[in-house]
Amino acid sequence: MRARWKLLGLAGAAGVAASGAIAARNRRPQSDYEPDELRDRLRNRFEEVQAGNEEAEPVVPPKE
Repeated sequence: MRARWKLLGLAGAAGVAASGAIAARNRRPQSDYEPDELRDRLRNRFEEVQAGNEEAEPVVPPKE
């Protein structure tokens, strides 16, 4: 009976670790830009939208 609980606990820990790895992998594209570069891109995008260009290029391109 104890072995089952141990296996269940290990499976739960492995699931949590796998979820964390997936979340970290999904956030990786955001770190491809330097903070100053990203800040400049965001400001340029904001200025374009304020000027009325709603179809301006997104700051971070969508995943393919």
